[in-house]
Amino acid sequence: MVSLSPHSINEAVAKTFVGRWFRLEGSGHPLARPGSKFLTELRAGTVTAAAMLYIISVNASILSDSGGPCVCEGTADDPICATNTDYALCKNELRRDYVTATSSISLIATFLMGLLANMPLGLAPGLGVNAYFAYSQVGFNGTGPISYHEALAAVFLEGIIFFALTILGLRQWVVRLIPRSITTAIGSGIGLFLTIIGLSSSGLNVISGGVSTPLQLGGCISDYADATTGFCNSHVLQDPRMWLGIFVGGVLTAFLLLYRVKGALLWPILLVAIISWPRPTSVTAFPHTELGDSNFDFFKNVVAARGFKLLGPSNVDWKAYANGKVWVALISFLYVDLLDTTGTMVAMSKQAGLYDARDGDFEGSSVAFLVDSACIAASGLFFGTSPCTPFVESASGISEGGKTGLTAITTAFWFFISIFFAPILSNIPAWATGSVLIVVGAMMMENAVKINWDYMGDAIPAFVVIAVIPFTYNVAYGIIAGLILFILLHNVPKLLGMISPQLLPPGWKDLKEPYNSTAFLKQPNGKGRVSFLALLPPWLRKLVSGEKRFWAYTPEEIERILDGRKISQETDDAAARMRQDERDEMRKRMGEEVVTADEAKSDEHSDDVNALEQGIMASGSAYEMERK
Repeated sequence: MVSLSPHSINEAVAKTFVGRWFRLEGSGHPLARPGSKFLTELRAGTVTAAAMLYIISVNASILSDSGGPCVCEGTADDPICATNTDYALCKNELRRDYVTATSSISLIATFLMGLLANMPLGLAPGLGVNAYFAYSQVGFNGTGPISYHEALAAVFLEGIIFFALTILGLRQWVVRLIPRSITTAIGSGIGLFLTIIGLSSSGLNVISGGVSTPLQLGGCISDYADATTGFCNSHVLQDPRMWLGIFVGGVLTAFLLLYRVKGALLWPILLVAIISWPRPTSVTAFPHTELGDSNFDFFKNVVAARGFKLLGPSNVDWKAYANGKVWVALISFLYVDLLDTTGTMVAMSKQAGLYDARDGDFEGSSVAFLVDSACIAASGLFFGTSPCTPFVESASGISEGGKTGLTAITTAFWFFISIFFAPILSNIPAWATGSVLIVVGAMMMENAVKINWDYMGDAIPAFVVIAVIPFTYNVAYGIIAGLILFILLHNVPKLLGMISPQLLPPGWKDLKEPYNSTAFLKQPNGKGRVSFLALLPPWLRKLVSGEKRFWAYTPEEIERILDGRKISQETDDAAARMRQDERDEMRKRMGEEVVTADEAKSDEHSDDVNALEQGIMASGSAYEMERK
């Protein structure tokens, strides 16, 4: 009789073409990813989807506020068509078109990211940049500095420019230039970003904007909220939906993680959603309001597929590039998306164990950036949306164990289902996913212990990144602030040191992390000579060198990637050993029995621990030689 146990299924899939393509553990691929298992990838992709599906309705709501291609014939009394019934009906149709368009571009981008780049990332029209598109550029009901059609032209050209920069290797160059302290801090900053999303109206609604303070407590029922701003006037923290999300969504998730239950991040989301769908309850997702009635009518359809007739290539104004304001919008899209996407991809690759600390890059970076660029162009040309970008919510699936593109393909599958089951999947309430985002944020804060806190020139820029990302609601702004501060704190003392070595700050030679902005230029030949071929991505360097199979890894590249993985893992493991030594010392002081490493290996993760130790031992000599 054929066994259908999870272990046998994972092993069987790993030995197929699918397992080798996605580099599952046990596939025999030289770059197989430790701990990647077929069923775990499927579960992780479902968790990512559950955390991301809110973007379907949120993005549709934000972008439809611009009015899109709807024509507003204003009057003297109503110049922005705020009370124009025909215009309102057109915007309502536009919002539903955007539901389908958002699901479609997210499906395509996420699927390609998984299939071609083998990255466990979900992509969709980005939050923040969609608001910039809708409110700062096109404006509410088309009252902004450029038209909707011109904005789409800017998005399309942004994708083309990014594609060219990726071909030339310049986007990977940006990744390598970012100092280690900054890249480490990005992960923690994104963790806090997820936390503030989980606490805000996009999640539990525990906090909101304030009048006398930047933030204030929320969680009141609608009767006590300001009709204009939505801020709570009184009775804060009394919304039963918030407490449902906290206890069933959050505390239950924490207990499931504590006992290492598989799917710990997924089951509470589904449970809270199911509890919230019936109408005659105080925690219903469909209150008896105009919006609640509309959503419930849509929800009752269960299955509803529609196109997006108001969107498409006909909306792009190809003459827009003659307008200087379009170029201002384009430049803004470029620098925000460049740093946002780069920071998110680096942080997610570190979280999944795909980051190469030696080369300052991550596996599949060239293809990942190409996919991202192509999907940005497609966002503007075919789907009429703001730029598509990797989502930080991908961290939830990675925390569930996702390490390969199968996680992304599973997420894409749920976006495909959402096209037909949008009434259900787009009505997973925000309080169902809010606590999970906070829990994932807690997991990502582990990166903070890897920051060099012993030298203020590294610590302060890293802290600025961690603080600015969540409070500006933008990954790019946090990176920009941290990089500017890093440049000042490292180059001003360096210039002073040229005048006199006594002007160097204490710790410059022994506490400061080494950083050399041109070190990666010496990597291709490996002999210490500067080679500007290093500016090119690996496949283009091989093509220029005359290699016909430029897309295939050479044995030397495989060895280097494996060594880079081991060095990254050794760095992380050293910090983990230090924390364990501190805990053991505390137990000794308190008279508790110290659990030895040999005893710890007897648990269910002993195989993984043993494999990790063997890998670290094997990398020891190679690492020493490389360091010398």
